[in-house]
Amino acid sequence: MSDTQIGYPFRIDGRGRTARAEGDAHIRDLIEQVLFTAPGERVNRPTFGTGLQQLVFAPNSEELATALQFLVQGALQQWLGDLIQVEAVGVESEDATLRVTVQYIVRHDQQRRVAQFARET
Repeated sequence: MSDTQIGYPFRIDGRGRTARAEGDAHIRDLIEQVLFTAPGERVNRPTFGTGLQQLVFAPNSEELATALQFLVQGALQQWLGDLIQVEAVGVESEDATLRVTVQYIVRHDQQRRVAQFARET
C-alpha cells in the first residue's frame, strides 16, 4: 500500500491540489466511507456500505444494537479485511447524532487503533 492516498472526502488543499491522506489517516478515511455509505449508493459496487444511517430511526433496543454491530463488523471485514482486522464495534445513537467506535488492528504494522466517527442524522 502506498503511503499517500487521495483524502476523503474529496477536497482541494491549500495549494490548490487534491488533498492527500497518509497511512493511518487513509485507513480511517476508508472505514468512514464503509460506515456512512448506503448500499446501492455506488453504481459499480451496489453492496458497498452499511446503511447504518437508515437504521438510526428504528426503535432503540439491545437487539438493534447487536444487529448494527454485526452489520458494521461484517461490512468492514468484507471491504477492508485485507487492511485491518476488526476487534470491536460500538454503535450508539443520541438525539440526532450517530456515534460509531471501531477498534481494529492495522495488518501491515500490527498496531491496534481505535477510531470514533460521528454523523448528524
